[in-house]
Order: sequence, then structure tokens, then C-alpha cells
Amino acid sequence: MNIEMLLLIGTLALLDMFSPSIIGVSVYVLLVAKKQQIRLLLTYLMTVALFYFSTGIFLMLGLGVIFDPISNLLTSYSARFIMTIVGAILFIGSWLVPKRKANGAPKPKSLHVTSMVALGFTTSILEVATALPYFAAIGILTSNQLTFYEWLPLLAGYNLVMIAPGIILLCLHLLFRRFMNKPLRKIQTLFDQRTSSTLSWIMFFLGLILLINGGMF
Repeated sequence: MNIEMLLLIGTLALLDMFSPSIIGVSVYVLLVAKKQQIRLLLTYLMTVALFYFSTGIFLMLGLGVIFDPISNLLTSYSARFIMTIVGAILFIGSWLVPKRKANGAPKPKSLHVTSMVALGFTTSILEVATALPYFAAIGILTSNQLTFYEWLPLLAGYNLVMIAPGIILLCLHLLFRRFMNKPLRKIQTLFDQRTSSTLSWIMFFLGLILLINGGMF
């Protein structure tokens, strides 16, 4: 385990902090729920974290056979050349992503614990296929051939960072309830009218990481 790897994992975790679903649902619950805000929101956040954590463990244990031979090729000239090309494509493409309006963050049909669990699973299943930073982090952990007790806390920490925005918003709401209503509504409006900028930023940082690992810098 080295500092460079930890910095890469940390950067990818910070990218996943800007999940529209996590922030959007958190804001919605804090604005709409009149009772049990803490229980409802934590139920949703823990469902998402446990889903991704379980998925990460499955991938780390189940795909090692695939990643091990690949990791042996990562230091070759051809592999670094491919990483540089892909990184350049993502980096340049991040500036060319067309702006488009979205339908806003997903919202639960009812504010009950069971509905929050269902929403957590639903949003996670729908988004896991596009969780590029998470898959990149798992690839890095696997290629570094870490032991179980080394990568497990890193995976857990990654998922805690991913749901951190929801926890931070909850804490701010509890501490400054009278002053948080207006900022929360602004955030909700932003997400209801958001563009594809989230995808653009993900492509930008992933491209930059690949360029660095490819030896361009």
C-alpha cells in the first residue's frame, strides 16, 4: 500500500460524493419529512452504502482471477499507451458533453422505512452499472494485490465518503434547522434543473487519472 494509491482511491471517492441520487434524496427527505427524518435518511444512506459495499466485496473476491493477470500487464508499454489514449479521450470528451436537462433526483412514493430501503436498492441497482469511479477504485485495489485486511477498510471508507454529503446535510439541518430550509430548497432546485455536468466532471477526473498512470505526466 502506497501514498499514490491512497490518493487515487481518495480522489475517486470524492467523485462519488457528488451522486445526484444521494444528495437529491437527502434534500427531499429533509424538506418533506415531518417526522423521523434521521431514521428515514439514515435508512436510505445505509442501504446504498451496504449495497455498494457488498458489491465491492463480491467484485474483489470474485474477479481477482480476472484482474490478477491483467495487473501483470499494467506496467507494459502497450498498456500504458492504451491508458494514455483512453485518458486523453475522456479528458477531451469531458469538455464536449452536451448540456441537457434531467428529471430531477428520484423521490420515494411514501416516507416510510420500507420505502426508503426500496428506494436505496432501486437507485443503487440503476446506477451501479455507471459507477465508473467505484469500478476504477476496485480495479486499483485488485491490481495492487492487497490482502483482505488491507482492502476491506479501504472499501468501507470509500463507501462512507460516498454517503458523506447526506450525513453532512442531516447534521447541518439538525444544528441549524431554522436557517437550512432556504439553502436546501436551492439545492433541490439545482438538482431538478441540473445538466450533465456531473458526468462531465467524472470523465474529466478519470481521464486525468489515466493520463497520470499512463506516464503522460
